[in-house]
Amino acid sequence: MGTVHRSGVNKKTVDTGRLIVTALLGIGFGFFVGISFQSISFNKVHLPSSLGSSFDVAMTNDHGSHRNESPLMTNGNGLRNSESSKSNGSIPKIYVATNPRGAELLPPGIIASESDYYLRRLWGEPNEDLKKKPKYLLTITVGYNQRLNIDAMVKKFSEDFQILLFHYDGRTSEWEEFEWSKNAIHVSARRQTKWWYAKRFLHPDVVAAYEYILIWDEDLGLEHFNGEKYMQLVKKHGLEISQPGLEPNNGLTWQMTKRRGDREVHKITEEKPGWCSDPHLPPCAAFVEIMAPVFSREAWRCVWHMIQNDLVHGWGLDFALRRCVEPAHEKIGVVDSQWIIHQVIPSLGSQGQSESGKPPWEGVRARCKHEWSLFQNRLTNADQAYVAQIRKG
Repeated sequence: MGTVHRSGVNKKTVDTGRLIVTALLGIGFGFFVGISFQSISFNKVHLPSSLGSSFDVAMTNDHGSHRNESPLMTNGNGLRNSESSKSNGSIPKIYVATNPRGAELLPPGIIASESDYYLRRLWGEPNEDLKKKPKYLLTITVGYNQRLNIDAMVKKFSEDFQILLFHYDGRTSEWEEFEWSKNAIHVSARRQTKWWYAKRFLHPDVVAAYEYILIWDEDLGLEHFNGEKYMQLVKKHGLEISQPGLEPNNGLTWQMTKRRGDREVHKITEEKPGWCSDPHLPPCAAFVEIMAPVFSREAWRCVWHMIQNDLVHGWGLDFALRRCVEPAHEKIGVVDSQWIIHQVIPSLGSQGQSESGKPPWEGVRARCKHEWSLFQNRLTNADQAYVAQIRKG
């Protein structure tokens, strides 16, 4: 037993000695590495682009190893003179106040603030993706039951029109029976209206590539309509907001939107006595309905902001469109020589819900009327608040 005890003591002594020697060697090696790194000049280190910003690397090369950062502000037109930053060796941050909100920290040259619905390839050079860029955007809110009418509608438009279908019934894949559908954009959300879609998928920056945006219903007959000829007339007469004339004998229409057979375009009309306090105001002028409106890119940028997020039917919007163009009675009009037929198919009503024993369409109709009242009240309140603010100075 005594021998075993002495052997354990000797072993512990040897192990302890080894640990001390190892620690001393580690300290010595660390000191040597530290001395070696001090001799390296960091301004000669070049990071690959995948590891750091090209801006950071360039500034590191210019200013050596100094990494004290100071902001580089702007004068509203771009970056200000950075001599003060260069003199103290600091690396400036980018801040451009005129950039889009949220992008102030980016150099203006990299910002892509607008988009489009152009379909692109997954291969090849990006600048070779598009053989032709559509100039106009046609959007239609559709249900599969109206597919044959939609097919007939789409065939009235040339390749200059990008087709975007909003599906309120959730059925999208079945549309591939039509060849044109394979090049269309399909967006699906059940039981939603075209103004719900427009507010969410037609932001002005998303559709900025298109000269005109058409936001149409699905129950329109286009036997007497040609898309290219319509756009030619819109440009000829300087219409920022327009619609095709409606066949007077089909469906309920305002006098303003009824087709006239003796002219290309009309911008003013006569209504029932007492309906128009001013001949240049709706519904006698500066007025189109919301079933088939056509907006210029500039007009749509204003109209989109006026669409209320929670008011999905768009009732009352037609009377307020005049606020987005000036003079409205000259830039809003109806194209008579390219006219359409409103088929008055209550497809949207069938998307409602029956309550208290009433058919679904009654609930939808009541919601439409209520939204009209809400919109008018909001617009009036906004006008009054603005006037009050102006008077305060």
